[in-house]
Amino acid sequence: MIRELHEKLVKGEITSVELTEKYFDVIEKKNGELNAFLTLTKEEALEQAQFVDEKIKKGEKIDLIAGIPMALKDNMCMDGVRTTASSKILDNYIAPYDATVVRILKEKGAVILGKTNLDEFAMGSSTENSAYGVTRNPIDSERVAGGSSGGSAAAVAADMAVYTLGSDTGGSIRQPASFCGIVGLKPTYGRVSRHGLLAMASSLDQIGPFATSVEDAAIIFSRIACEDKKDATCAPSAEKNFEDYLNGDIKGKRIGVVKGHLDGLDEKIKKRFAEAVEKFESLGAEVKEIVLPHSKYSLSTYYIIMPCEVSSNLARLDGIRYGLSVDDQKDSKMGNLLETYLDTRRVGFGDEVKRRIMLGTYALSAGYYDAYYKKAQKVRALIRKDFEEAFKQVDFIFSPTAPEVAFKIGEKTTDPLKMYLSDIYTISANMAGVPAISFPIGTVKEDGKELPIGGQLMAAWFDEEGMLNAAHTFETN
Repeated sequence: MIRELHEKLVKGEITSVELTEKYFDVIEKKNGELNAFLTLTKEEALEQAQFVDEKIKKGEKIDLIAGIPMALKDNMCMDGVRTTASSKILDNYIAPYDATVVRILKEKGAVILGKTNLDEFAMGSSTENSAYGVTRNPIDSERVAGGSSGGSAAAVAADMAVYTLGSDTGGSIRQPASFCGIVGLKPTYGRVSRHGLLAMASSLDQIGPFATSVEDAAIIFSRIACEDKKDATCAPSAEKNFEDYLNGDIKGKRIGVVKGHLDGLDEKIKKRFAEAVEKFESLGAEVKEIVLPHSKYSLSTYYIIMPCEVSSNLARLDGIRYGLSVDDQKDSKMGNLLETYLDTRRVGFGDEVKRRIMLGTYALSAGYYDAYYKKAQKVRALIRKDFEEAFKQVDFIFSPTAPEVAFKIGEKTTDPLKMYLSDIYTISANMAGVPAISFPIGTVKEDGKELPIGGQLMAAWFDEEGMLNAAHTFETN
């Protein structure tokens, strides 16, 4: 879609202003029901669109994404725009700077329509934990869009934006992409700068794109992948046009399917997955069974390490420096500082955020650090080693993205453990830091609706080009 729109802009068949206004019209019609957008930046978007149109009129060359409307998950800072992370505690926070990815997009001429809904501080798998209400799935409004980047996924699936950016800590790009029937890419950890991303778990978070095609995801990724001195974890990365690697040929590539990964999987999803495996084989790939001995511990390890990092990262939100501040001490002119801390966090944070802060604080406390956090880090090292060994045998690892289709709103809100299992196939990629992509592999019928299923490919560190090409080959054949 991006390439086609770019050609229309350059040929004068449509202007960026017209395109932008068209998307705002769609948002106006659909957002009341879907709740994908939290904040619209109409004035800034139209100003940028006008700027791109003027460049085209002058005959100046523009980037592929210039003048193309997109949106940001509302945990990425945009200068002068409210950035809430879908939390009451940041309801009044206006970002004073651009995140690195936002700065890059602006420099390339992207038109930013606004900020999208998410689970509060990206903690969740359904976007039901937002302080601003649930985001509904465009395919079936009685179902969730997935999470935590549900707003970004729904915006693309409902044609409210050409593409969006999300963040992925344990599957928060890939799982909603699967639920909404679109493409979601989590790059190698360190490929994309996290500067300006409101941190959930710093050693796991990664920014990536949602799009309607693998090619569009590759185009966006080519622009945002960079080295950044403002992010100490950002890896040295030679600039590449990843879309140029989409040659449609995977003959001779080895794809691994993990032994035991499909145990207990819904039969309808298992059937679609088996069909996808057969398709890869028909395209010339060799599919073989592999073993990841420690992957079964990924979920439990993740839910120790991630809450510990959450506890540390959210300690800064105390009602003193910025965001919400609650001071109920009427009997004192100065009030009680501790009570301000406690009241602010009690009122400002939702239940899931409080739950993870408490879990993390407990695991990091004296007497429990070695038993939980230190041991979890040792298991994480073993998980990474498993991937190192696996990628000596295969080029990619293929699995379902999620163990289910989009579930109904409210179905899992009373059972956090059941909700956490939504990320069972995606978490290991974050634990190891490898790139992964979700793309549609079929549908199953439930309640009279054809609900999409996503397939996930994982590749070795910094082999996004190979992984994107494999997904693109599947998609286009």
